[in-house]
Amino acid sequence: MVIGPKKLLQLVRKIKLVENLSERELKAPEGAGFDICLGEIHKLAGGKAFLGITHRETPKIKTVAKYNPKKNSSYTIKPGEFCLMTSIESFNIPLDVTVNFKPRTTTFRSGLIIRTGNVAPGYQGKVTFAAKNEGAIPVTMELGCRFAHAQFEWVDGGGTQYKGQWQGGRVTTKRREKQI
Repeated sequence: MVIGPKKLLQLVRKIKLVENLSERELKAPEGAGFDICLGEIHKLAGGKAFLGITHRETPKIKTVAKYNPKKNSSYTIKPGEFCLMTSIESFNIPLDVTVNFKPRTTTFRSGLIIRTGNVAPGYQGKVTFAAKNEGAIPVTMELGCRFAHAQFEWVDGGGTQYKGQWQGGRVTTKRREKQI
């Protein structure tokens, strides 16, 4: 069952379910969750990718834009361009909750396709999204803009602690590594 904003705000106060939420989300969240804001944009910058049975490696990245609340900045994603985007918000997910994301409609109406995984019970940290401009025009995004919507759900019977190496919000691997 999707957890509504009233209960989510209680969990924010009680267990810091989500940290660094915008003032808008803390006062008047819209829909059935929280809007997520753009914190950083990263480009793939070489190296290689390997997805093995026991090991994995992801490409090197270059951070091309970073949110600064004291300075307005933006980044333009050209048609066909792929990047990784990191949230401003950090998550502290209890064992009986999971989080899934949907793009805000303006995001896909502009031509951006957003991909992400599930935030597992026990995960702590920022979240990373993949984005590709599948449209025919450049899309400029201000750092700090709302681009995705997080929906939180109860895990009936409880979940198990996330043990993965993405804990803490890192965006890429440093080298080939053994999976946990």
